[in-house]
Parts: sequence; C-alpha cells; structure tokens
Amino acid sequence: MSVSALGAILGLVISIILILRKIVPTYAMIIGAILGGIIGGAGLGGTVEYIISGVKNISPAIIRIVTAGILAGTLTESGAAAKIAEVVVKKLGTRNALLSMTLSTCVLTAVGVFGDVAIITVAPIAIQIAKKLDYKKLGILIAMIGGVKAGNVISPNPNAIAAADSFKVPLTSIMMVGIPCSIIAIIVTAMIAKYLSNKGTDVTVIEENKNEEDLPSILGALAGPIVTICILILRPIAGIVVDPLIALPIGGICGIIAMKKTKDTIEYLEVGLRKMSGVALLLIGTGALAGIIANSNLKDVIVEGINVIGFPPYLLAPIAGILMGAATASSTAGTTLGSQIFGPTILEYGLAPLAVGGMIHAGSFVFDGLPHGSFFHISAGSVNMEISERLKLIIWESLVGIGMVGLSTILFGAFKLVG
Repeated sequence: MSVSALGAILGLVISIILILRKIVPTYAMIIGAILGGIIGGAGLGGTVEYIISGVKNISPAIIRIVTAGILAGTLTESGAAAKIAEVVVKKLGTRNALLSMTLSTCVLTAVGVFGDVAIITVAPIAIQIAKKLDYKKLGILIAMIGGVKAGNVISPNPNAIAAADSFKVPLTSIMMVGIPCSIIAIIVTAMIAKYLSNKGTDVTVIEENKNEEDLPSILGALAGPIVTICILILRPIAGIVVDPLIALPIGGICGIIAMKKTKDTIEYLEVGLRKMSGVALLLIGTGALAGIIANSNLKDVIVEGINVIGFPPYLLAPIAGILMGAATASSTAGTTLGSQIFGPTILEYGLAPLAVGGMIHAGSFVFDGLPHGSFFHISAGSVNMEISERLKLIIWESLVGIGMVGLSTILFGAFKLVG
C-alpha cells in the first residue's frame, strides 16, 4: 500500500520541526519517516519495509562517502588545506582580498574538504586581512560562504557522490556540469562581498594556532587531490572505470606519502572516519525519509501541480533540489532526497540523468545554510558573529545559490546541453 501525499508531507514537516527543536537530524528524519508512513496509511509493517528499502538504496553512496574520509582527513589534519589557502591568499594579495577569500574556500571544497572545515581554515587569514583593510564581518563571511558553494558544486564531496550514485553517472560528470555554476557563484559572490565589505560589525582578531613550519609544501598538499582527479578522469579519457570508492582513498594515501606524513596515517584515517560518520548517519536518516516519500503519491501531486500551472517538466529538478535543501539545511541531504524521491519521475519525461542530477545538485545550494543546519552556526562562529547578524546573510547567500541553479536550469533544462 502506498503512502498518501498527506502522510509524506506530515513526515517531512515533523522531521523539520524536530530538527529545529535540536533533535539529531538522523533521528528526526527516522521519526518523521515512521510517523509519516503510519499516518499515510502504510501500516507499521509497510512503513518499516519502505524505510529499509530507502536506506538500502542510499547504502552505495554511504560506503563511498566513508572511504572518502581518508582524503578528507589527510587534507585537514596534515595542514594541506591550510597550505593551499595560504598560497591562494598570498598569490592574489590584499588588493584582491575578498576574491582571495572566495577562491581559497572554493579551492579547498573543490579538492574534497568539507565546507565548514574550509571556512574554519580560511577564517583566521581572512580576519587578519579584514582587520588591515577595515572590512566588516558581513563582507568577509559572504566571500567565504560563496566560495564554499562554488567549490562544493564541482567537488568529490558527499553531495556530488550522492547525485552521481542516484543517477548512475560518473562522479566526474557531476563535477563537470557544476563548473558553470561554480563560475557564476564566484562572480555573484564577488559583487555581493564588495557591496557588504563595509557593512556589519567590526572583525575581532582570532589567535592563529597553526605553526607555518609544520605545513607541507604546496606540491605535497595538492598531491592527494591531483591523484584522485587523475584516477577519476580515466573513465572519460581512456574508458578505464575506477570507482570513487577506490579513487578517493588512493588519493589520500598518495597525499600522505607525498607529504612524508606516513607516521600520522592512522590519525588521519581516524579523523577522516569521524568526519564522514556524521554524514553517513545523516544519510541513513535521509534514506529512511526518502523511502517513505518515494513510495507516496506526493511526487505525483507536485508533478500534476506543475503541469496545471504550465511549467516545463524540467523545472521539477531544480525545485526538488531547492525544497529538499531547504528542508534539511544540507546540500548533501537535499541532493540525496531530491534525487531519490523525484529523480525517477523526472527521468520519465525523457530528460538526461546527468542533466537532472546537475540541476537537483545546483538547487540544493540555495537554502543549504538555514539556521536548522550546522553550517549556519559553524560559519558564524568562524568569525565570532552574533546569530542576529548571521541571519542577515541568508538572503545574500541564497542569491548566490539562485544564480547557480538558474544557470544550471537554463543550460541543462532549457537548452539541454547534456544528453
């Protein structure tokens, strides 16, 4: 028996309310899924069956994300991320200070560092520069947030892995279709950051704990990401398929060797696993909720509504990404839910899987920084910003996301540039 649209909606709403009430998102979504299934008429047995099937569908992405922790842990704990950020800022100089903040966080997330870690890494450097140039908190934080979005859409991070796995397309392809979105994100961010550079409260200097002598060389820092990308692009270039489950750990190990940090390997692996375990658990909750909604007629109601309004079918893809990203305040969970729930229905209209995956992925970045997500609070804390001031940035960071999904929808929905 399928779940009613009302049950699916209530399950999603209950999950959001629980997340806003500070319940752990994984449990919040599982509770929402259980109540949504029961209210929706699936019965206790049917509800459990749908939840398990939803988690089972997302399990391939979970194992890939867990192994990606080897590269992520290496980049953050070895000092590679800090070195990359330092070089980008130094090369661009204070004259292009805001752009250097954007590009630093962009590069870090693009090579596989989590967005919150990228901001925490760049923030001390950004604060020192802002203090010297008399920039305000709003300007430097939006510069870094925009950079995270620009890098995340072209990265081998969990959100891209989830999209690639859901639509059975190469991870590199998802990363490639994100390039136009990344470029527009940098452009929009640059304009907004410039406008906000003298607005908001003054920055306060944060103690820098890193010893520059302990940082690796730039070549060593980039070795892991370069090896990973080279392995992944063997598929489109030479037809040699190496799954991200293999490529990402190999890149991490090669980075460790290149930086001569083999004695710290176990530490990097443990840290990487801790970082990815949170995402893996989040996806279990996401899969549970997706199992209920995917087995409901909610998607049919939404599709029918779009047809009644007269919108073209491809708009369902960016709308799915935007709605699910807002519901979970996470690009990873938003991409996963949008892909798992609405992907099959959208594909029935004859759209290419890569195009649909790219639009859903881009859409997930519009509202992924809402207050019920961790990124909102971590980004605020990175520059000692009060929550009331951080709230003012939501509309601005959403504009960056709108630019990304707008361009993606035009290129891959209206013009069908990939097929």
